[in-house]
Amino acid sequence: MSSVIDPYDHLCIFLNPDGTLTRFLTLPKKKANPIATNGEPVVSKDHTLDVEKKTHVRIYMPTIKLPPNDDTRIPIIIFYPFSNWFFSMWDTETNDRITSELACQVPAIVVSVDYRLAPENRLPAQYHDGVDAILWVREQALNPNGEQWIKDYGDISRCYLYGHGSGGNVAFFAALEATRMALEPLKIVGNIMNQPLFGGILRTDSQLQNSTDPLHPLCVQDLVWELSLPIGENRDHWYCNPIVEGPHTSDISKLGKCLVIGFCEDFLFDRHQEFITLLMRHEVQIEALFHDSGFHAIDLADPEWANAIVESVKDFIAEAENKP
Repeated sequence: MSSVIDPYDHLCIFLNPDGTLTRFLTLPKKKANPIATNGEPVVSKDHTLDVEKKTHVRIYMPTIKLPPNDDTRIPIIIFYPFSNWFFSMWDTETNDRITSELACQVPAIVVSVDYRLAPENRLPAQYHDGVDAILWVREQALNPNGEQWIKDYGDISRCYLYGHGSGGNVAFFAALEATRMALEPLKIVGNIMNQPLFGGILRTDSQLQNSTDPLHPLCVQDLVWELSLPIGENRDHWYCNPIVEGPHTSDISKLGKCLVIGFCEDFLFDRHQEFITLLMRHEVQIEALFHDSGFHAIDLADPEWANAIVESVKDFIAEAENKP
């Protein structure tokens, strides 16, 4: 007889009577390092994104020699980390490793976004934070007193939105919102969605085949959406299931080039295939990269996979900018 999984215990969370969560999972943190005192290939610093929302960004910049205000500027990647909607990852060791590698290898300025968490802040709060980060980058570049790294070394005409897991969901909806805004001279050249978190009421084959996934069994997948969607909405709300017709649909065709990364053993595999079909139906220029093996978020646990995905992102950006 199989044991019944308690999704709250599985996620190490407790739902309080007031609707907030107590989170028992403690992830190792990494402090920003703004000065390369020991020859580090990347430096980083923290900024407040929105005081009232208590959101932040961490900027990463490679220490390659670039003359300030020269024509040699590097692209800017606005990065929305994995969170499962519940866990803050922007300043963890895991996220620091991934974003530092991105900054170094592309090379690029990476702006890692601390978006708000559910259920204290349900969707679409995270999308608003995602857009806040885009506007923050624009403001820093145009403000005479803006963030120096962005002003001196970043090229806001070469911005990319990149999200992982739930962050991939945020990247998609933030990119859609950006198509409705006058952002010039900032330009979003491409969107990168690494194993984006989507769902729906109808179970897919890949969900059923991975129903006992050690990290994301079905009951956990359902709870993730129960606590993050607007109260009263189900998994066929467009925030969860973008295939469903919604106010977002008419803007999909306006998206720039997209890279979708997935794994064939991921419980989300079928959702990702549906998502790619959706983008193609709206004539979005898309590159799909799927690996035969690997579970959901394997790149958070396996540095080799993390590095492989960084290489894929580097290649995508080089191709988008027509570099050899």
